[in-house]
Amino acid sequence: MSARPVLATPATGAGAGPATGPDAGTGTDAGFRLEARGITAGYDRKPIIEGLSLGIEPGRITALVGPNACGKSTLLKSVARLLPVAAGSVLLEGQDIHALPTREVARRLGILPQSPIAPESITVGDLVWRGRHPHRQFGQRRTAADDEVIADALTATGTAELIDRPVDQLSGGQRQRVWIALALAQDTPTLLLDEPTTYLDIAHQIEVMDLLADLNEQFGKTIVLVSHDLNQAALYASTIVAMRDGRIVCQGTPEEVLTERTVAEVFGLDCLVVPHPRSHRPQIFPLGRRTPA
Repeated sequence: MSARPVLATPATGAGAGPATGPDAGTGTDAGFRLEARGITAGYDRKPIIEGLSLGIEPGRITALVGPNACGKSTLLKSVARLLPVAAGSVLLEGQDIHALPTREVARRLGILPQSPIAPESITVGDLVWRGRHPHRQFGQRRTAADDEVIADALTATGTAELIDRPVDQLSGGQRQRVWIALALAQDTPTLLLDEPTTYLDIAHQIEVMDLLADLNEQFGKTIVLVSHDLNQAALYASTIVAMRDGRIVCQGTPEEVLTERTVAEVFGLDCLVVPHPRSHRPQIFPLGRRTPA
């Protein structure tokens, strides 16, 4: 799949290399599905990101990567309207997201935060059913079309057999797949996911990433995810945004961003970068002090 930097400016457009440095990620484009313009956000009046701009192109998978506490989740929550911004603005398809009704935002953005909490004793089927609420009028009954969407979401995430199980009796991996099913049942053009493979073993991690790739390729869904796995991000995302200390260090295609120099700058990690034997996308091999020769 071809890719280009998420923000195309005269200096960092397609074929000109990744955007880097303190001005990386600044710029605007009317074609962005979701856009942060100079936003400042944080917790307890302490900003985590300041004056940060980022545009998300429609129909792509964008991965936010970086060390712990670098601002990835803060950025995702800010553009998802889960966290208020102290300055700047967030645009959803060209409209101020804070000026839109909540139901309208929920029809356009599906959101899976870190460690979501389900109501006590709720079943899997009832939880996933909640994903249909933005598409319904008050008092409207559940329809056969709703049932079909819910069944498809459960099947896609491999959780159909859990439909009558209480969510609080599931394993961590099962719960994570059920939450993804809820996001799918919401049936939005854009999905925002904060570490969607948390708690999953490697086989289920790949199943989830394959599912997201299918949603992107077959249905054109725009997907933004926070990831700690650089190799998975390289294999599945068309755009990588590397963050450190609340700023965007570098953004572009996996080949542009995931270089030995950038990994060292962003993570402080010496590594070897080699092409994947099938996709030829970059794969990272850390070089610790005790790495055998």
